[in-house]
Formats: sequence, C-alpha cells, structure tokens
Amino acid sequence: MVHMPTVNSAATPDRGSGMEHLQAYRAAGGGKHRANKPIETRAGGRRLLIAAAVLLAAAFANTESKAQSGPFAPLAGSWSGGGIVTLDDGSTERIRCRAKYAPIGPTMEMSLTCASDAYKFNLAANVRSEGSAITGGWSEASRNISGSLQGRGGGGSFEVVASAAGFNANISLRTSGNKQTVTMRADSQFRGANISMSR
Repeated sequence: MVHMPTVNSAATPDRGSGMEHLQAYRAAGGGKHRANKPIETRAGGRRLLIAAAVLLAAAFANTESKAQSGPFAPLAGSWSGGGIVTLDDGSTERIRCRAKYAPIGPTMEMSLTCASDAYKFNLAANVRSEGSAITGGWSEASRNISGSLQGRGGGGSFEVVASAAGFNANISLRTSGNKQTVTMRADSQFRGANISMSR
C-alpha cells in the first residue's frame, strides 16, 4: 500500500486569498490614482492664474510703453509752479499753476489751471501729432469759450496757436527733464503769461 504524503493545508496558497490581495492592491493603486487628480487640478489652476497674470502684465506694459514712446512722452505727468500774467490794462499779477498731461502714443489730453487773487483761467485741450504737425481742440471753462489748436513741435517743445471767434493766442511750451516753461501771448482777454513749472 502506497502512502501519499500529507499536504499541510496551512502551507498551501489559498487562491481565494491571493485574489483578495490582488484586488486589494488594485484598489489601493486606483485609490492613489484618484487621490492625485485633485492635486493635478490644483496645479492646473495655478498655471492658469500665472498665465493670466503674465498676460495682464504684458498688456499693462504695452500701454505704458505706448504712453512713453510718443511725441508727447516728455510731458507726461502732473506739474506745478507759478509765474506772471499780464492783463488787458497792462497790470501784472503773480499766478499759481497746475498742469496735467496724459499722452497715449500720438495723442494727448492736457489741462492747465492758473489763478491769482483776481484772475483765473482753466484751459483743457486734446491734441494729436502727425509728424511734426500738431492739431486739436481746446476750451476755457471760466469764460465758456472753445476753439482749435494748430502748430508744430515734438520731443517736449511745441509752438501752437489757439484760435476761437475773436480770440487768438500763441503758446510756446518748452520741457527739459523735470522743468517746463509755458509762454502765452494773446490779442484779447489778457495779454500774456510766463509760467515755470516742475514735477
């Protein structure tokens, strides 16, 4: 009679147990994969925010460079100072002035307000440069008058004529670094003004 060796059931691999381990491993692997998805989503969101910030900075830099590269660029900013105005009767008064220039490429918006104890004018203008030619319009709020501007210039120095019905004024503007002078000569309203400003 042949005796068969006794098989130790504890040492025999249990196929059911192996399948359970495999399923558990796959489940763990799947769990890791799913856990990574939120991290990838957050990273993608950060990349999107960084890209948006870069685009915004580029747009701002482009606008800024346009403002600084045009013919009116040396004037950009706020200025203040004072000078002397000569009135119709030949008398003179000291005046205090503020100016603001906002250039964008070949165009510029500007305002100039000057006042003394008895006199005030508030000049606003929109101008455009085509080569060395300057054209535009202006208005003076306290007297409710407006007209056209024509002249020539560039690089912070301009010679223009402000015209309206019954009024003409020659305006000379010189800018050097942070110093600016404005000279005005008129045939009515007032005779002229000499103004020095800085920023």
